[in-house]
Amino acid sequence: MRIAFAGTPQFARLALESILAAGHEVGLVLTQPDRPSGRGLKLMPSAVKQAAVAAGVPVLQARSLRLDGKYPDEAQAVRHALLALAPEAIVVAAYGLILPEWVLSLPRFGCLNIHASLLPRWRGAAPIQRAIEAGDARTGITIMQMDAGLDTGDMLRVQSLEIGATHNAAQVHDELAVLGAGLIVQVLDEIAGGGLTAVPQPAEGVSYAAKLDKSEAALDFLQSAAVLERRIRAFNPVPGASLRLPGLDDPVKVWSAEVLNRPAQKTPGELEGVGPDGLDVATADGVLRVLELQKAGGKRQPVAAFVQGWQIPA
Repeated sequence: MRIAFAGTPQFARLALESILAAGHEVGLVLTQPDRPSGRGLKLMPSAVKQAAVAAGVPVLQARSLRLDGKYPDEAQAVRHALLALAPEAIVVAAYGLILPEWVLSLPRFGCLNIHASLLPRWRGAAPIQRAIEAGDARTGITIMQMDAGLDTGDMLRVQSLEIGATHNAAQVHDELAVLGAGLIVQVLDEIAGGGLTAVPQPAEGVSYAAKLDKSEAALDFLQSAAVLERRIRAFNPVPGASLRLPGLDDPVKVWSAEVLNRPAQKTPGELEGVGPDGLDVATADGVLRVLELQKAGGKRQPVAAFVQGWQIPA
């Protein structure tokens, strides 16, 4: 099939490379503009742009696709390129821009979205993180026929993935990226063969995955140890979970923790013990043992190494 592809991060890059490897003709890639990155804030291309350039596929980096928006010239350039290509389908994966109606209605087979959840659960911006935070046992990939709603389109294929008891967002992301890359190729092949029918999403079980915010990083020990442990995994690596320790001015990032099978003996938020195995913190329900920490500007460390450089107040 003749494809246009819209995506930005590594999750989308795997899908693009999989589509190219399967022999589909990708005639245009849309991705976000280069962003400052690293200590020198050097402009860096997205993961998708890097893959497209390596494959010799033309790239456009419009800041908006709205023809009547803030950047109409950039949107018009995309429109002219898509009309010239006449793609049979547009594949979308973590693109970062809203597709207006003129884009959605342009391809013969529409716009196909690779969404990282089992729709209709976790429509929206952060489905992986919210699934882990909520304690879901499973997540997955839904290939969806896009419409004007927020992840409301009909489903073409669904494949589930178990969320392990210790899986963090980075690990689930990587597994879903591989799953999505394989599933979108199956869908494109089936569409090309004329043997695929979309089905509406169930009316029950709808939930929304709100965008992540830095304000969520601070751990609230008035919550239970189980909830806090899930939040730490859900926010690893972004936006990260953090706490404040006595004797340190800046919040400390928490990379991993576990729930101890015993009731708390102190007030929520107080340290119950400090040792090479971890920092034990009382919560509203149970004890959270923090296993890995990182000071501002420092390196990620297990607690055994971290406490050697921490002057613990009496």
